[in-house]
Amino acid sequence: MMKIILVVSRFSCFGPQAQRQLCKFLKYWIRLIAGGLCLPFIFPWLVYQLYSSNFRHKVHRDKSLVGKIVLVTGASSGLGEALAHACFKAGCKVILASRRKKKLERVKKDLISLKTKWPSYEPYILSLDLNDLKDIPAKAEEALHAFGKIDILINNSGVNYKGEIINTSIDIDVKLMVVNYFGHVALIKSILPSMIKAGNGHIVSVSNASSFSSSYAASEHAKQAFFEVLRAELASTNIHVVNLGYLKIKLPSNGLQNADSKYKVIDQTTAEGMNPDEAADCVLNAVNSGQNDVIFASLTPKLAGLLYNFFPSVYFYLTKNKTRRCS
Repeated sequence: MMKIILVVSRFSCFGPQAQRQLCKFLKYWIRLIAGGLCLPFIFPWLVYQLYSSNFRHKVHRDKSLVGKIVLVTGASSGLGEALAHACFKAGCKVILASRRKKKLERVKKDLISLKTKWPSYEPYILSLDLNDLKDIPAKAEEALHAFGKIDILINNSGVNYKGEIINTSIDIDVKLMVVNYFGHVALIKSILPSMIKAGNGHIVSVSNASSFSSSYAASEHAKQAFFEVLRAELASTNIHVVNLGYLKIKLPSNGLQNADSKYKVIDQTTAEGMNPDEAADCVLNAVNSGQNDVIFASLTPKLAGLLYNFFPSVYFYLTKNKTRRCS
């Protein structure tokens, strides 16, 4: 402590440049010390997160969801289809939403053929294109009339993309922002008044802002920021906002592409992603347990988050190397 005081007194008589160097020196050592103090608590925290996200309330989950009306966007394939199956098995009244109506018919047929523990209800098909912002209020009204209300809105739709900034046209940036961000915002604004009137509800965001594609990551970051503010504004109500970040799932390979062919191959992170059925189970657990921010990821990305906060220089060094390997 005496050494730090001597250093401060030594630099106080110098100019602004020396004082800035002192600030950098102090910040470095404060982060280093804080990181060392936090290390003994990291493992117990990760164990608790694993317990709360995968096991807590799981026994009573399905019973509490019986009869709930759930709107799942992007329900024609992938995680959306798995969510539709999980909700249907739990006794929910499911509204299947997607722009691909034929695939929704197939999903509906699959659901009806399932043998469930709880009473089942015939799913409702909603043809919804998040790219058509003007049509979303009318589609939301149709969804509300399907079963009388919506208890749980799961915002799962989206389009993925891999590509370098220099090779990405502005049209792709706009498309990603409209579908992955503005479309969800428009749908929420159309359904939220009915939830406020009913006095309860759940709004779920499924996102993955960890992508090393700037355009896709920007659209996902915008959605996460919107949901954080939405949760703050609804804190005094009985409407719960669940923000699911870094949900490492197997993304479909039919996302937007450009002329940059080296990004047309599915990367290792996508190929080794979480199974959609497992991810759907995690989503329902988060809804049922009342969690707000949930990071569904392995140990590595969770440690990356800690590195970002306490050792940013190390974090950016590692991400720089990963970006080079992806390219």
